[in-house]
Amino acid sequence: MKNRVGFLMLFICSLMFAQQTTFKFDFGGNRVENGFIPISSISKFDKKTGYGFMDISGLKSIDNGGNALTGDFITSDKPFYFSVAIPEGNYDIKLNLGDTKGTSETTIRVENRRLMLNDFKTRQGEVVEKQITVHVKDSIIRNQNGDKIGIVKLKPRETKYLHWDNLLTIEFNDKAPKVCSVIIQPNKTAKTIYLTGDSTVVDAQYEPWASWGQMLPYFFAPNEVVIANYAESGETLKAFEDRHRIDKIWNKIKRGDYLFIQFGHNDQKYGYSEKSGYRKRLKEWIQKAKQLGAIPVLVTSMNRHVFDQHNEIVNTLDDFPDAMREIAKEENVYLIDLNALSKTLFEAMGPENSKKAFVYYPANSYPNQPKALADDTHFNTYGAYELAKCVVKSIVDQNLPLKKYISKNYKNFEPNKPDDVEKFHWPESIFMESLKPDGN
Repeated sequence: MKNRVGFLMLFICSLMFAQQTTFKFDFGGNRVENGFIPISSISKFDKKTGYGFMDISGLKSIDNGGNALTGDFITSDKPFYFSVAIPEGNYDIKLNLGDTKGTSETTIRVENRRLMLNDFKTRQGEVVEKQITVHVKDSIIRNQNGDKIGIVKLKPRETKYLHWDNLLTIEFNDKAPKVCSVIIQPNKTAKTIYLTGDSTVVDAQYEPWASWGQMLPYFFAPNEVVIANYAESGETLKAFEDRHRIDKIWNKIKRGDYLFIQFGHNDQKYGYSEKSGYRKRLKEWIQKAKQLGAIPVLVTSMNRHVFDQHNEIVNTLDDFPDAMREIAKEENVYLIDLNALSKTLFEAMGPENSKKAFVYYPANSYPNQPKALADDTHFNTYGAYELAKCVVKSIVDQNLPLKKYISKNYKNFEPNKPDDVEKFHWPESIFMESLKPDGN
């Protein structure tokens, strides 16, 4: 009987934790700040408690004395991942980073390698509080009362993704990540930018693949705006509807939120042009977004790595970019012409150098990769980062309302003057796969 009571209490506690939305974690040694949950180098994730590290090997707890919250930290010489069971929603995460007796250098990503902080350095003896704002999602479709009314039909490969696992996962990476504390609080006021699209937009989990969607959060001010990326590899407008991905968004999107729509790469394979529903579905999505008080933004698909004999990009997307441009005019909605911007970007790089923006790697560059990778559609992290800058540039140049939320991380960018790939900073995550994403 005693064991039953104990089990019941444990179950109730774990259930309560799963519904909890505010957390305060003190990373480090044995000294713990009042009101904080202690996290040490052996705090491995436990379903019963609902928090902990994905892998504790290589973690170190360092205590310099002094302040209980900032005087100690956890670090590692390899990327480490901290997960928390938390309901879906938008969250502000405050992080104390640094070392009271040294320096630190940290890159932070969340879920599927969504970039939040890049190469953040603290000086000798400095601890700095930084904030990021994160969207956490699950595959359940709920009505306004929170009742389950459906589910997103996930592909088998998606069951391994960190953004469908009912956890918030934070990746701490770089040369010297030193984490003193993590505070998680709901954010009920941030404008949400919902991203829809295919493998060129999706939060890609595995190196070396990447998309502009997972780089976008880095360029927006935390607390004010949050990026909710619902794109998935291989999807068309029709497939996005059929798998109820758009239904998930319709039941979450609020007045003043944004809906970014980028499709074309996969649609063209099935012949959905003007005569087969591409235009019709785009217009329906635009009207639905407007009815809900949201702001639709069309994004033309970027070009593939295909050049002619004059070193100019060849259009491989048929009439899809033009169709989207025409609909933007007809429906009087914002258009980010990533197709045109990417043409300028890739031509500035040239046929050979632009391969450094795509997934072009010699054999054995990544685990289980016996053959060279030469993908003219999908991007690596550098290419995805440059395309995200193109998206932000369009927002700024057109003076879209979102312009006021662009962070200081964005500096004036000109696609005809790409960033030096040798200076691009991206410490790789531990997740790697040579298998090409769905779509082409």
